[in-house]
Amino acid sequence: MLMGFRIEFSERARDNLKILRKRDQQIVVDAIDVQLAHEPDRRTRNRKRLEENTIAPWELRVGPFRVFYDIDVENELVIIVAVGEKTHNTLQIGGEEIDL
Repeated sequence: MLMGFRIEFSERARDNLKILRKRDQQIVVDAIDVQLAHEPDRRTRNRKRLEENTIAPWELRVGPFRVFYDIDVENELVIIVAVGEKTHNTLQIGGEEIDL
């Protein structure tokens, strides 16, 4: 069996998830497990490397939600840095509007 990347949530990401409805939390966590356990550094339709910003180098799109993460390739670790929700051109993380 293929071992995948371990996934860790930062305290900020855990707090961000708690703000979401239970069903949305499950959708986001399931997507993280499926999308980021293997080849988290490969671009896909829902995954992309971001330009320089203050949050994280990678973004995973899960419907209206955005998962920001970093990758420690050497230790096969994905660190979920933050989780937000995007409505039109507005990104909210932890109830705060963020500019990327």
